[in-house]
Amino acid sequence: MKGRGIVRVTPRFVLAHPAHFVALGFGAGVLPAAGTFGTLLGFPLFWLLDAQFTSDAPAYMFGAIVALFALGVWACGVTGRHLGVSDHNGMCWDEVVAFMLVLMLTPDGWAWQAFAFFAFRFFDVVKPPPIRYFDRSMKGGLGVMFDDVLAAGYTLLLMAAVKQLVT
Repeated sequence: MKGRGIVRVTPRFVLAHPAHFVALGFGAGVLPAAGTFGTLLGFPLFWLLDAQFTSDAPAYMFGAIVALFALGVWACGVTGRHLGVSDHNGMCWDEVVAFMLVLMLTPDGWAWQAFAFFAFRFFDVVKPPPIRYFDRSMKGGLGVMFDDVLAAGYTLLLMAAVKQLVT
């Protein structure tokens, strides 16, 4: 469960350590609704990476997302310890990476991307089972990152069901 933490997240805190910069979404974590801004940050980062890989090489994109996930486990673990709470609400790298995974599998078109965004935010906020269980029981960097991967999975399942209905 996200908490407030002992240390207030400020721009100075974001820049105090490389892990903070990553975990706090390059500064998005100082904004209200950091999870929403982190999810939005997933768009340009995904597009940037996607431009580097051909559409024939989804394995490279998936590998990059796995590497960013691992980076997030480290960064969120360090930042959580420095903030005094394992999953501070300012940490949004988990949303960035999980949403990039969603975008990797989202059909082309702005309507699908908008649907993916709102569905992901819904599952990330509501945390239906088992997301809530893992959010509360897993601590540290892996715990921060893992529950958002589950929200991404729910989003992808919903998109697949909707796609079947509309095609």
